[in-house]
Amino acid sequence: MLVNSKKLFDNALKQGYAIPAYNINNLEWIRFILEACNEDKSPVILAVTPSSIEYFGGYKIVVNLVETMINELCIKVPVVLHLDHANDFLSCKMAIDAGFTSVMIDVSTMGFEDNVAITDKVVSYAKEHDVSVEAELGSLGSDDSSQDIYLYSDLEQSHDFVFRTGIDSFAPSVGNVHGFYNGNEKIDFELLGAICKMVRIPLVLHGASGLDDNKLKTAIFCGVTKINFNTDLMYAWSCEVRKYLKTNKDIYDPRKIILSGKNAVKKVIHEKNTIIGSKNRL
Repeated sequence: MLVNSKKLFDNALKQGYAIPAYNINNLEWIRFILEACNEDKSPVILAVTPSSIEYFGGYKIVVNLVETMINELCIKVPVVLHLDHANDFLSCKMAIDAGFTSVMIDVSTMGFEDNVAITDKVVSYAKEHDVSVEAELGSLGSDDSSQDIYLYSDLEQSHDFVFRTGIDSFAPSVGNVHGFYNGNEKIDFELLGAICKMVRIPLVLHGASGLDDNKLKTAIFCGVTKINFNTDLMYAWSCEVRKYLKTNKDIYDPRKIILSGKNAVKKVIHEKNTIIGSKNRL
């Protein structure tokens, strides 16, 4: 069933584990993720970026696909359908109206007051529809040459931001980046822990792909209750598909090509579910 993230995060924060958020890229990935998490009895967040929504064909298509898959596959674990990194109010409103149960408004590149104002507007609309809201302060790098460009979240601003907006979860910038770290990981766990004590709401760690087990567990110890994974899954899938195509040069059926990476994706999901501690929590 589709739920918002509030109760899941409260339980995770109390018991010291995190809920995994996996990006869905197509119909097959929805199935891979749901099946793996159902097998692990792990609640899961299906994250969808605006660009992925465009790829799928629209917000309602994503909602219908996810709800149908949950019903047809008899998925028993709680599932959150989450809009990831929306950069305006309208995108959040469209997702909420379509049936998403969680949204992230990310206008962290704007000035602080603009960030507060837009986030507050999203929160007000979301609360009318029982939808949870995540927001970000600071800025994350991506990878390669840009991963040295950070704007770390300010401690006092973090408190002010959370207090004034009423968000349900907070994604601070503490040196984490999207994509792989390429040996330049600079996560400030001391800052992360200080932010947790200051804001007193569930924290979110973006850019977790490539982090080792100890760093993921340390993040949870510092108050993180949602951890986002995407690159790890895409990389595992692409490696397996390349091997399959190399040894099956006469195959042109897209179903076989896409499914050749299924086990690799599910293997990563099982590993992450176990590491961050939500496995068998139900």
